[in-house]
Amino acid sequence: MQYRQLGDSDLTVSEISLGTWLTFGVGIEREKAIASLNQAFDLGINFIDTANAYGYGAAESLLGEALKGRPRDSYILGTKVFVPMSETDYGLSRAQIEKQLDASLKRLNTDYVDLYQCHRYDVDTPLEETMEALSDAVKAGKVRYIGFSEWSPKQIQASLDLPGVEKFVSSQPQYSLLWRRPEKAVIPLCAENGISQIVWSPLAQGVLSGKYLPGDTPPQDSRASSDKMNRQMGHWNRPEVIEAVHRMKPLADEAGVSMAQFALAWVLREPNVASAIVGVSRPEQLAANAAASGLKIDPALFEKAEAIAAEIPRA
Repeated sequence: MQYRQLGDSDLTVSEISLGTWLTFGVGIEREKAIASLNQAFDLGINFIDTANAYGYGAAESLLGEALKGRPRDSYILGTKVFVPMSETDYGLSRAQIEKQLDASLKRLNTDYVDLYQCHRYDVDTPLEETMEALSDAVKAGKVRYIGFSEWSPKQIQASLDLPGVEKFVSSQPQYSLLWRRPEKAVIPLCAENGISQIVWSPLAQGVLSGKYLPGDTPPQDSRASSDKMNRQMGHWNRPEVIEAVHRMKPLADEAGVSMAQFALAWVLREPNVASAIVGVSRPEQLAANAAASGLKIDPALFEKAEAIAAEIPRA
């Protein structure tokens, strides 16, 4: 496993990280989730990403149980705030940040999180209030560093322009061979300001693993076959997308890697990406994904894959 510095922080994160969205406490059995976490550590993965809203606290609670007994400085833990936890509990107001952070810390069974991320931007709360509340959480020792997910360049710049507050060190965008939107403005802006990318859905909900074949029924143990985990797959689980990924497979074969490893290595070719988050339904999936760290693949093969992806009709 290779490691990269996370923005201007002193955190060094594994190039492959473990995500808990749709899986921990929700989509897979408790025993498989804990086994996946243990496997992650065995593989050198040191960054675990979760959120208060994943399973309405279930993911954090399961992590709090599973991490018990491990030295707190042996892993890097990130969680998030913003998404509704009830009809009245949502957003990035000071009151919500303070309330949700304390609740997350209790579920996670820890005194602090290494990275506290704004799950989305809150248009109903003044940015100054949000940034001051996050800064106070850092001063209180409950949070080491702060980040955001899916903020626009304008919103990112506005946070950078505020004086006297903590600066973000991470951005968590969707980014993959099939979704390259952050390249236009978010990545350049972040690179100039000491903010790294922690990429979600680098395998496009598993489609870039190559497990789905044109015209075939999805494998029974796949995300597409799970009613609990397939709700975000509609955009990617289209015949034209599956066919395009199928056409990329010979490129991965030429590189001597699996399709999933090829897609993860493509994401990690970007210097501003610190880590690619993978979610798994079985522990054994992690070993194959982790092997993408440190791969050196001919850029010409990546260019051919990009050309194939560019031909996919928009949904």
